Amino acid sequence: MTLSLPSLRPIHLVFALVLAAFAAVLIAQIEGERGVAPIASNGDFEVRDIKVDVYGPNADAARSTGWRLAQRRGWSALWQRTHGGAGASLPDSALDGLVSGIEVQQEQIGPNRYIATLAVMFDRARAGQALGVSGHVMHSPPLLLIPVLWDGGTATTFEHVTEWQKAWAMFRTAESAIDYVRTTGDGADPMLLNAGQINRRGRNWWRVLLDLYGAADVVMPIARLERTWPGGPVTGHFSARYGPDNQYIGSFTLRAARSADIPRMMTDAVTRIDALYTQALNSGRLRPDPSLVIEEPVNAVELTNVAELDSLLAALPSENGGVGAAYSIQVDTPSAASVGEIEALVRSVPGVRAAATTSLALGGTSVMQVTFTGPVDQLRAGLEARGFAVTGSGATIRIARRVAAPATPAGGSGQ
Repeated sequence: MTLSLPSLRPIHLVFALVLAAFAAVLIAQIEGERGVAPIASNGDFEVRDIKVDVYGPNADAARSTGWRLAQRRGWSALWQRTHGGAGASLPDSALDGLVSGIEVQQEQIGPNRYIATLAVMFDRARAGQALGVSGHVMHSPPLLLIPVLWDGGTATTFEHVTEWQKAWAMFRTAESAIDYVRTTGDGADPMLLNAGQINRRGRNWWRVLLDLYGAADVVMPIARLERTWPGGPVTGHFSARYGPDNQYIGSFTLRAARSADIPRMMTDAVTRIDALYTQALNSGRLRPDPSLVIEEPVNAVELTNVAELDSLLAALPSENGGVGAAYSIQVDTPSAASVGEIEALVRSVPGVRAAATTSLALGGTSVMQVTFTGPVDQLRAGLEARGFAVTGSGATIRIARRVAAPATPAGGSGQ
């Protein structure tokens, strides 16, 4: 007996519907929006979150007045950031020549009123001359960035757009000492750079990934959100980790009053995590894992640790006509003026042939490269004679201004 075609149609129909549903899921996974392309960061100074609320005869005039006011407030904030105090104001014509752009973070435009939150970018070359800030900033090797977000018990990197990945994509890296390698999140990124990858220790696969993205090592900023109720307060736990061994650098906690404030919280968290990575770079903790590099054997002295390298640098020939040894000196620089003062004091030490700030961190710890023709003990003694407290060993030295002891009142018993 031969089966008729109509008796098979329901089965074919069910099978076709299953295939169509399966294909729809695959297409949604492949074509869905996965990531945000990182913005192109230039070398401009940036001042964000400038709030203005002004009136004008019409909407255009109110907006122009608001932007003028934002330029003045941005310049005042930039001066305070670099010098630690209120500076002289500049006329609008001068500010027009220093400002390279204005970014609208949020704005409301009325018939004669303008309310906005703006970010003002100042050209680094021109504004740097007006601020009196100069010097070269030492950058880290290129580090692959894998931002991991834990939300609702699920870990996400580039599987779909998240506020954490978006905050890193919008972060302006020009003023950072870290050379981040940021990906767009499309193509094979979700499969290669998933949350499970950060817990893998195999060096061979890490070498393949880092070579593919042109990086020397990897950093993994991790965010974990705890929601009180839908739309309500959100607590964010953030940690900075790096390297194929997922090593810990630091962590902190932020809180948003409502879910709508999560983007702002993420932006603040990115800035703070970048500061953690910068501190780790300056202290020597953030350095590429040597196991990620395969080098050909060479006929040279094998060094087993950094201390051995420091001792060899300190033992270089120290004759007055010699080239001298290179030393890395870490020092606190609270203002732009202190940078020049400290450089002048270091150059005045006998035997110092060169001293230049290679990593400038106003309000933090800067790094100065010094060439000295003499033993390290002589350099330490010369720095102490100029009022510095000296710590550290080998080719890495930490100096700090001595705090004068309070004077004892005349005739006091000291009890």
